[in-house]
Amino acid sequence: MRLTYQYKLRTTKKQKEVIEHWLSMLQSQYNFLLADRLDWYENSRCQIDRCPLVCSIAEPGEQPNYYSQKKTLPQLKKNRPW
Repeated sequence: MRLTYQYKLRTTKKQKEVIEHWLSMLQSQYNFLLADRLDWYENSRCQIDRCPLVCSIAEPGEQPNYYSQKKTLPQLKKNRPW
């Protein structure tokens, strides 16, 4: 038998503001990195059954993944000190 515990945080108004600020920063970082992945996808996809014979396809860049985006975090912290 496993026991689980639930704890309720009783935060002050200042603590709630700090937590909401952290969540806002994490949300903006997540959306920024997600947009980077979606931009790569849109720029590199080509529907094979609908491509014309003559078309200009941009050279796809390196696919962003967790590790390549993790490397950009220190620069992102410098650019956005908040």
